[in-house]
Amino acid sequence: MSNKEVKTLDERIERIYRMAKEHFGEVRFTGIKKHTKIGWVAKVQFDEFDSLIAEGETAEEALKNLRKRLKRIIDRYNMV
Repeated sequence: MSNKEVKTLDERIERIYRMAKEHFGEVRFTGIKKHTKIGWVAKVQFDEFDSLIAEGETAEEALKNLRKRLKRIIDRYNMV
């Protein structure tokens, strides 16, 4: 059994917000919402037009998927 600390949704959102702010600078919105047809949607909004979105069956899953997408983008940028 794992002794991994369980993170709250607020902690997950804060971590994603910090990652995005460090890499992209200005961040207007980071959060999650329940969509009636597709489940949970997690989003980071950078300005009026640019955003990253990830979906999941649960709020935690959507936030994990968003963090993975953000991390991949940052890693690709750092490889150049």
